[in-house]
Amino acid sequence: MPPKEPPRRRVPGPARPRNGASGSGRPGARPPARRPRPAPGSATRRSTAPRSLRLGSPRPRLRLVSLGLTLVMLAFVARLLQVQAVDASAYAAKAEKNRYQEYTVAAERGEITDRNGVALATSVDAHNITADPKLFTPEESKAPDAPQQAAALLAPILGKDVDELVEKLSKPKLRYTILAYRQTPQVWKQIKDLKAVFAEKASEDKLKGGPGANVLAGVLQEPTTKRVYPNGDLAAGILGFVSADGKGGGGLESQLNKELAGEDGKIRYAQAGGRRVPTAGSSEIPAVPGSDIELTIDRDIQWAAQKAISDQVAESKADRGYVIVQNTKTGELLAMANAPGYDPNDLSQATSAQLGNAALQDVYEPGSTSKVMSIAAVLEEGAATPGTHVTVPNRLHRGDRLFKDDVDHPTWYLTLNGVLAKSSNIGTILATGQLGKTQAESNQVLYDYLRKFGLGQKTGLGYPGESPGLLAHPKDWSTSQQYTIPFGQGLSINAVQAASVYSTVANGGVRVAPTLVRGTKGSDGRFTPAEAPEENRVVSEKTAKTLATMLESVVDDREGTGTKAAIPGYRVAGKTGTANRVDPERGVYKGYTASFAGFAPADNPQVTVYCAIQNPTKGSYFGGQICGPIYKKVMEFALKTLQTPPSGSEPPRLPVSFKPGE
Repeated sequence: MPPKEPPRRRVPGPARPRNGASGSGRPGARPPARRPRPAPGSATRRSTAPRSLRLGSPRPRLRLVSLGLTLVMLAFVARLLQVQAVDASAYAAKAEKNRYQEYTVAAERGEITDRNGVALATSVDAHNITADPKLFTPEESKAPDAPQQAAALLAPILGKDVDELVEKLSKPKLRYTILAYRQTPQVWKQIKDLKAVFAEKASEDKLKGGPGANVLAGVLQEPTTKRVYPNGDLAAGILGFVSADGKGGGGLESQLNKELAGEDGKIRYAQAGGRRVPTAGSSEIPAVPGSDIELTIDRDIQWAAQKAISDQVAESKADRGYVIVQNTKTGELLAMANAPGYDPNDLSQATSAQLGNAALQDVYEPGSTSKVMSIAAVLEEGAATPGTHVTVPNRLHRGDRLFKDDVDHPTWYLTLNGVLAKSSNIGTILATGQLGKTQAESNQVLYDYLRKFGLGQKTGLGYPGESPGLLAHPKDWSTSQQYTIPFGQGLSINAVQAASVYSTVANGGVRVAPTLVRGTKGSDGRFTPAEAPEENRVVSEKTAKTLATMLESVVDDREGTGTKAAIPGYRVAGKTGTANRVDPERGVYKGYTASFAGFAPADNPQVTVYCAIQNPTKGSYFGGQICGPIYKKVMEFALKTLQTPPSGSEPPRLPVSFKPGE
């Protein structure tokens, strides 16, 4: 029996890899030596040990991952360099544009006051209702038809057309649009309350998982001011109005717009979602308020004049009328009233004809109130005296016409004073015919005086739309004009020109250009007086005083045409006028212009009052009958307001007529 082989000692091999892994437990360990393959046919026992697996090297994969990460980082770095270095300014500008909003801060418009500081035009807080159209897109508002919904809600509040608002809200490229100018605080409060309701609904909808649509989030406001006129239609013809864009649209509001408007400022701030971001900083250029304008107008006298002319225009069923009140010494206009007027607070009720200032823009033939200039020329040239006898027939043949007075009469035997007192057309033609050796010379002399009194040229007020009137050169006067111009037909004036004529006589023959502005008060509170008006001597002081005495006969004498203008306690100088009126639409004579002009006290003139009514169709159309009482009402009120003492003497009462043969 063969001897037993000694037992083999097991040599420990590599540990079996877990989870079926093969290979050495250490990276890079040498693999175990391969056993020699047994010879064929040899009886050997099959090994039961599992076959080991070999892992690939991780280095290529690590290199690939590293390369990928490197490429990604390079892309990020390149993009970062592009944004922060190469295109930094462009992106910054876009960000600024989208984030920051710039708005104009409207300057507070200066006040317009009367001579005593009473406000005639002022400004109150208001709001421009604005919007950010981008916030009305479906993406921002979460509603597909946000512009339509918002417009339907806002239109009745703003008084705007729905389609107009839809158009403004449907321009997403814009970040700012104005929906309505200068709305009251009450309007903005309505919109703000409505916005709060929709914002609350949007929050509740979001909590329930909805989109949280809010169609009013993009409706905003910016503070501004609104022009108001505390006295309604008082002095509207003088003041004018302010248009929707905040600029003067007529009258002094337009003429003095630069001084009143001031300089707008600007504010720039960050916003998000239609709301201002308070922590993002802002920049502001403050607005400079406009200057206050102090007028020569006295509010109380303006009220009295406006009421008197409005009542008479309504009673006479006339087209319109005007009253001018002027300080005879300074040329300052104390009142300039038009009827019918308009309320500048509500232009929707005014017609285009009412929006102007008829007292400066209407031109018309003045009639007999113009005779004072003709008689002034006769006196100044020494062609006659107040007592010169003038025989006045019922008809006078001159050129190709027969001239008459306003009433048929037997031959009148009048003094020159009587010609003025009884307002005789024929007597005036005869008197002015003595101004030169020929009619042509007389025409030239009269023309020169008319020009010195201010006819055919603007008053000097600089008022927008003012008409200089019509006064042709003597060489262009027709045959009839040579004889009608002396008694106020064939030439045209405006109401302020007419008043200025009488103020010139009252001021001792010196014409002081009319003024409306006393001065301005800047934002620093300093008052700057207006420039002194231009002064020109027209006739001598002696002639002016003689004329004033003659004009007293019109009011004081029983034969005068202006007795209804008499004021107890005051000496009154005045002149009536009744002229054929040119119909501005048809260009033919139709109806009448009734007027009255004068000053008081005649012995120490302080105030001039002029009244004219166009085309009275009910009752009398004579100037002394319908304008004389207006003159009296307004003059009495003005004298009391200015605390003018009564006259201290009786009028001289120059003779009006003479007896033939004396």
